Amino acid sequence: MNQEYPITSLQETALLMNNAKLAFPKFQAIPDNSKADFLDRIAFEIEALGEELLQTTMQETNLPLARLTGERGRTTMQLRMFAQMLRDGHWVEATIDHAIADKTPPKPDIRKMLVGIGPVVVFGASNFPYAYSTAGGDTASALAAGCPVVVKAHPAHLKTSQLVAGAIQKATIFCQMPEHVFQHTASDSFETGKALVQDPNTSAVGFTGSYSGGRALYDYAAVRKNPIPVFSEMGSTNPVLLLPDALSKNASSIAKQYAGSINLGVGQFCTNPGILLGIASEGLNEFIDQLGAEMNAVAPATMLHKGILVAYENKSAKALAHASVSQKTLQTSASDIQQANPILATVSGEVFIQDALLQEEVFGPFALVVQCKDLNELITAWQAITGQLTTTLMGTDQDFANHLGLLQMAPYIAGRVLFNGVPTGVEVCPSMVHGGPFPASTDGRFTAVGINAVKRWVRPVSFQNCPAHLLPAALQEENPLGILRMVDGKYQI
Repeated sequence: MNQEYPITSLQETALLMNNAKLAFPKFQAIPDNSKADFLDRIAFEIEALGEELLQTTMQETNLPLARLTGERGRTTMQLRMFAQMLRDGHWVEATIDHAIADKTPPKPDIRKMLVGIGPVVVFGASNFPYAYSTAGGDTASALAAGCPVVVKAHPAHLKTSQLVAGAIQKATIFCQMPEHVFQHTASDSFETGKALVQDPNTSAVGFTGSYSGGRALYDYAAVRKNPIPVFSEMGSTNPVLLLPDALSKNASSIAKQYAGSINLGVGQFCTNPGILLGIASEGLNEFIDQLGAEMNAVAPATMLHKGILVAYENKSAKALAHASVSQKTLQTSASDIQQANPILATVSGEVFIQDALLQEEVFGPFALVVQCKDLNELITAWQAITGQLTTTLMGTDQDFANHLGLLQMAPYIAGRVLFNGVPTGVEVCPSMVHGGPFPASTDGRFTAVGINAVKRWVRPVSFQNCPAHLLPAALQEENPLGILRMVDGKYQI
């Protein structure tokens, strides 16, 4: 590892988390409007890095300028979104039930709101160096909840992470936030990650990456004396159902649409559509032929780093080595040792159902078309794929009328159900769900995108018969914040 980014010792890790613990009550006490100004300032400081940040990240990740410019915009937008959430104030879910003295037994005055849970450790992602990394959604939402954050940078883009961390530190000083409200370590040691998760002062963990990495952190947290929540987003095959009438009418156009999605960003999105299921037909054959032709026309492209390429080559090779799997794309020669070839393969529904290996994610520009003999086999194959971030139904009105059962099953497959679209591209808005049943994420009740991502870092607290002058502002009778609250069972401002 570069000496500029030394491995953090276990003693230094403990110091980071102790610092975060000391910062927590100070940060919680700061008014939400001031926290909002802090998030806005972080966005400003990131933008102030200008071309230096973009050029540095291009060198480290091989991602193109246009992609990084867009992702930087998404990252600063997320920060400002959480700032606005804090100013609106409704996010605390303030609830008031007044006392009823003549009830038997007497009903006490009870008031409830959400509060931050404590220091949060965030692990940066490799495929989104801004939006899911140092100042990404996990960090922004945790800071919005009033939780100090310790970020462990991803080793694939250390200089980028250092630059963004420096921007956050500038914002911390400018806004006079408590010292150590944000801390950063660039160690690439697995032991450092384990120590951060298991430190007694850590209250929660955010992670975006592989199943093996996310599950390891989850297991580290589970064996603590006091287990803590680990919110790991661990990838997905994002199965797509290709319904019969849609294929008979639009096979070629659907194939072109999905070729673009499968190869977007060299397939390095957690929402990449890696498995496509259809019922054997002329329409499905046309779809496969057109998709294969479209993917053959895509040149090999450079992946984020060598480790991701090696994993892609190994996992795709294992799938293609299966006797019943047929490759539909040509194996062209890459001009660079870090480039990946797009791959399309097919397999029967029967074989797919029986082989768990074929149901696993291949992270990269890879897609497997599952050719099912009938609707029952398609449903069985779909349900064999465990929890997903997304699932998509490509169909006509006739398809949906003929297959209402599929629509009813879809919410139990994934956290986001799409109709006649592609899953790549995650809109950042309050209604977005980026999460899903295990193993897409470790807790499918939450989302990593949108303002509701803050709910991962909070817990409800009730104040019973609390003297009025001691109540938090959100629960005071006169509602000085002017926020939406539930009072005696009815919402009001």
